[in-house]
Amino acid sequence: RSVVILPGLGNNSKDYSGLVDQLQQRGLHVEVAPVSRLDWARNASGLRYREYWAGTLKPRPTVDWYLGRVEQAAEAAKRATDGAPMTLLCHSAGGWLGRLFMLDFDRTGIDQFVSLGSPQLQPPEGVIDQTRGILTWVNQAAPGAFHSDVQYVTVAGERGPSSSGRWLGRAGDWDGAQGCDLCPYVHFIQGAPLLGPGTWQQRVVGAGYKQVCGDATAWGDGVVPVPSAHLEGALQITMDGCYHSPLGAEDGRALESPRLWYGSHTLIDEWVHVVLQPQAAASAQQ
Repeated sequence: RSVVILPGLGNNSKDYSGLVDQLQQRGLHVEVAPVSRLDWARNASGLRYREYWAGTLKPRPTVDWYLGRVEQAAEAAKRATDGAPMTLLCHSAGGWLGRLFMLDFDRTGIDQFVSLGSPQLQPPEGVIDQTRGILTWVNQAAPGAFHSDVQYVTVAGERGPSSSGRWLGRAGDWDGAQGCDLCPYVHFIQGAPLLGPGTWQQRVVGAGYKQVCGDATAWGDGVVPVPSAHLEGALQITMDGCYHSPLGAEDGRALESPRLWYGSHTLIDEWVHVVLQPQAAASAQQ
């Protein structure tokens, strides 16, 4: 099986080197869509369209540059594995971009779609779509687990009860240790109203959550709230104590690791089994 990683907004391909190593150690062939941080400035091309300002922007041609990189990585994976089954492993904005790719490009061999902390749903009415209409368009064109021949898995992160030695959600709390100075790193996992009670981290993250799902008090991974990260009809996995981004994250091997993301050593096994054994995961979903 091959895995093609779709980077999230603002990330570059090298940000996923640790995740690539862990997947390769499990016998998977991995390609990462070649994206640099500067490449994301290409999305500014959408500014010239009237639809951008009206909030009704269609994804193409604004994101064609990204879709082309995904196609390049997918073709490389097919050549390297002689056409073995392929998983699109999509981080953050790579989730809805991956759904768009499967709509408009050759998806031969792609039998699994896995998203990690992806904002899958457009915000509710009255909240500005930060994609200026693109996410709304994607959900209208390909709602939920759209392709019947593709297994959809959506993975979200939130703070919750832990029995594995990971961070909980309040300053001073640690499952297995007490009074650690690093505990404030996890204040932000649950949001808070901008002018309401809560730490400044919670209020800042709450403002972001509100723009994504309309609820500043939602639980999430610090960037994407859980209610926005899952697709109807997908196998849904919600992980405790999981941070959104590989940037600034730890691999989880050290006890003092305060910020674990989806690809950290101690968290990856909570979802990677669906990639290694997709048939078993499908059976469990039924």
